Amino acid sequence: MSVNLRLTRRRFIKGVIYSSAAALSGAGVYLASAQSRPAAAVERLLSINVNGRTRRVDVLPQETLAHTLRYKLELTGTKLGCNRGECGACTVLIDDVTNYACSTLTHSVKQRAVTTIEGLQAADGQLHSVQQAFLDELGPQCGFCTPGQVLATVALLKSNPRPTREEAREALAGNLCRCGAYDHYLNGVMRASGQLS
Repeated sequence: MSVNLRLTRRRFIKGVIYSSAAALSGAGVYLASAQSRPAAAVERLLSINVNGRTRRVDVLPQETLAHTLRYKLELTGTKLGCNRGECGACTVLIDDVTNYACSTLTHSVKQRAVTTIEGLQAADGQLHSVQQAFLDELGPQCGFCTPGQVLATVALLKSNPRPTREEAREALAGNLCRCGAYDHYLNGVMRASGQLS
């Protein structure tokens, strides 16, 4: 048997590679033609209900609610901490349920009511009872996590107006405080619920 006709490991591997490339070339033509078709249009100009007011905003398909609130609607009370759903600084209420705005696409809230920290204060400037209770209990230290802590407490008190301290601890567990003022925030929850005077 001559050297040219003998099947070696190297020739076998080359043959597999060449035959795979030939088989895939047809798939490549198909994929290229599929990609050349226009993608389905995604609505960009949305109407979203934020703090009881309908706002029109131009939103990219992959845009997060935190980005929209801070940089397009100028509601900077929604903080960006970790930007991956771990710290709770971007907590907002969507239909009275806490959500991380950094992990929520703006397109998903089109038919829902969003409440940010700016939406809690009364029109005459009076603070929400939770905001006032947190101030009375010296909850905010640096204040970075405070909007998220307040909104988590508002959601808790809507579903459970007189929580135990342990229930309050569980409700605020998704909100990290880099100053370690957890007891102050828990005292604020107790005060806002009328269990601490």
